[in-house]
Amino acid sequence: MSIAGRPVGRGHPPYLIAEMSGNHNGDLGRALALVEAAKEAGADAVKLQTYTADTITIAHDGPGFRLEGGLWGGRTLHDLYREAHTPWEWHAPLFERARTLGLTIFSSPFDETAVELLEDLDAPAFKIASFELVDLPLVRRAARSGKPLIISTGLATLGEIGEAVVAAGDVPLALLHCVSGYPTPPEDCNLRTIPHLAEAFGVTAGLSDHSQGIAVPVAAAVMGATVIEKHFTLSRSDGGVDSAFSLEPAEFKAMADAVRTATAAMGRVDYGVKPSEAGGRDYRRSLYVVADVGAGEPLTAANVRSIRPGFGMAPRHLPDVLGRRAVRSLRRGEPLSWDMLAPPPEEGRHG
Repeated sequence: MSIAGRPVGRGHPPYLIAEMSGNHNGDLGRALALVEAAKEAGADAVKLQTYTADTITIAHDGPGFRLEGGLWGGRTLHDLYREAHTPWEWHAPLFERARTLGLTIFSSPFDETAVELLEDLDAPAFKIASFELVDLPLVRRAARSGKPLIISTGLATLGEIGEAVVAAGDVPLALLHCVSGYPTPPEDCNLRTIPHLAEAFGVTAGLSDHSQGIAVPVAAAVMGATVIEKHFTLSRSDGGVDSAFSLEPAEFKAMADAVRTATAAMGRVDYGVKPSEAGGRDYRRSLYVVADVGAGEPLTAANVRSIRPGFGMAPRHLPDVLGRRAVRSLRRGEPLSWDMLAPPPEEGRHG
């Protein structure tokens, strides 16, 4: 698949998405600064979330509408989403700023009206959030745009993922393994799911990560993740609904560098001499004369040893060499070769 002209998939560096979510803290200036920081930190794209409190839930305090435990325990859904949402009137200036910087920008729509807004802004892709994976009408509506879809799979069964894949139809698709724990402990990450997703559904697969730090996304890159999404903030100390599991700019930059290095290091199965090893074979061990030997004298463990450098015979020949006689005087420091040795008496020939 390709997003805004950038190929995404196997054979290409992982596509790195900085998720702004609600870390703008209700300040457009901070949101614009986050876009700029994402570009500087090495992100391929910055991502928004497009909803309002009223499009994602209702103002209600009944059973199920108030969160229990975790980062947001005690808050109602409507209150949380009212704080976290990115106002729709911010989208145009945010898209403009990103495009001015040469940074791809797109969003997660949470209802049909959000899809329409993002279509008007010519978003190059759509992201379906984990909790919306089961909203098959939303998946179908986003897919009708013809733009690539990225779908997070947190909380989903394999069957539910399959239904979302069918709903996506023929548009280019990436599935992101995701654990919807905020934050996610590393032992819950189960990164071996990433290659299984790719194989099971024949799509590119990656990770939407809610763990703390950069170890998990780097490991995901080694497991073959072709897309990595990570929440992004200017400073965790400034607060924000998702700040606890978000990376600051220097951390995101460290992740980007480490992910790309780890991916490049995977390479291929190759037992040959690499360019960086050029000349290295000259300094492996080989057989050398380590004490002067007169013509006709036998070679012994006292005058022939396996040492560095590597211009003599291979050390595996040492048992065949010991006891043979020198055909000429040999000097300490000479690399040993077969033409220095007389044939063994019992064979009448050398080697």
